[in-house]
Amino acid sequence: MNRIDLDQADPQFKKELVQQPGGEKIMACFTCRTCTASCPINAVNAKFNPLQIIRMALYGLKKEVLESDFIWLCSSCYACQERCPQGVSITDFMTLLKNMALKEGHAPQGVRAQRDIIRNEGRIYPLDDFDNKKRNKIDLPSLPTSCEVAKVLISDEEAEESV
Repeated sequence: MNRIDLDQADPQFKKELVQQPGGEKIMACFTCRTCTASCPINAVNAKFNPLQIIRMALYGLKKEVLESDFIWLCSSCYACQERCPQGVSITDFMTLLKNMALKEGHAPQGVRAQRDIIRNEGRIYPLDDFDNKKRNKIDLPSLPTSCEVAKVLISDEEAEESV
């Protein structure tokens, strides 16, 4: 593991985190490692370590956390959060970190591509007449091919900020 220079830490980062949904209880973590032991992702990829991410965030390593690829490995299964003896909302915290990273332009290309598809099409998988023909063939009703209502969820302004 690389050495971490705490002189580069942002002491305001943890204050910023605890004031946002998902970060309110993060200071209650007492490093019991239940989150890491419960994590199915950690079982196959030790690079994803919820406890390490929490500690780095609390030490103020904002740049290292938000620019990392490891926060994106969380599958949001809630195993860690359900088992945390302190009631820390770990999955919600990972979502907070992902959202912060996205706003600062640090999302992986695949995440940005999915966001753009949803922004442009209104859903992750655009439907067309061919899809509806397949549905009708097995007695399923047609679905609308346009999803204009969902497009407003991600405004152009938000999309521009996070690119």
